[in-house]
Amino acid sequence: MSKEKTQGIGFLNNFLTLWIFIAMALGIGFGYLFPDFSQWLSSLAIGTTSIPIAIGLIVMMYPPFAKVNYKGLGKVLKDKKALTVSIIASWFFGPIVMFILSVLFFRNEPNMIGLKGTDIHVSIQQVASTVAIYLGIPFITGLLTKLLFEKKKGAEWYKKVFVPKISPVALIALLYTIILMFSFKGKYIVELPLDTIRIAIPLVLYFLVVFFVMFFICYKFGFGYKKTVSISMIASSNNFELAIAVAVAIFGINSKEAFTAVIGPLIEVPVMLGLVNIALLLKRKYYDAEHDADV
Repeated sequence: MSKEKTQGIGFLNNFLTLWIFIAMALGIGFGYLFPDFSQWLSSLAIGTTSIPIAIGLIVMMYPPFAKVNYKGLGKVLKDKKALTVSIIASWFFGPIVMFILSVLFFRNEPNMIGLKGTDIHVSIQQVASTVAIYLGIPFITGLLTKLLFEKKKGAEWYKKVFVPKISPVALIALLYTIILMFSFKGKYIVELPLDTIRIAIPLVLYFLVVFFVMFFICYKFGFGYKKTVSISMIASSNNFELAIAVAVAIFGINSKEAFTAVIGPLIEVPVMLGLVNIALLLKRKYYDAEHDADV
């Protein structure tokens, strides 16, 4: 892997797939060796929300919000063309592709993803309150952290000292959450390993289809390389942390919905790293210094 590709990718993130596999194995083994652990963990819940997992998910979301350049949002909003394409890609095109793939792969077996036909009883209030908790708390704490520390210590200190220190927190919280969730799902995974593969196939297709379609749409629109890759990566990736939080809060930690959601990061990480390599190849083929001047 070249220096250009690995720049800014730390040791922990560079082997994220390996850490996720290890966390899964630890969770399965822990659940097998200590069967009473899942019962104890279930007792630490309010409704369908597991408090230990809720803590992990909220902590996981904090570092990304603490890193956001909120002062640069005005510049982003001024680029209406790129913003419109990004919104359409993320909110319309991506969900449509995922819906089509779900129908193609699971139309005859809705139980694979925890659904029984079309009989789903989930209110918009449940989803909204869950999103408000799992996004609202880390967003507010991240924003306040950035504003207060940048004012007291300066932007340079915040970027070069504080951010690197909190960056591993998101990964640690993700691995912690995976260990807890797989301690519940270990028996199911061992008994039905092919289910994991069948969930992975449409996810891989989703990442590839959305990335390539959006890359060439942005290229045809005349966007610079950096802008094209940003939109394509954002559209093709998923916020699996939030998906896990919603699935656990609404359906419960033992649900197949939660199991399906937790498979996401396992598949997403190696595929997105592969797309980085592909993006660099596409840069050499389609972009030159003159074409990329608007980045």
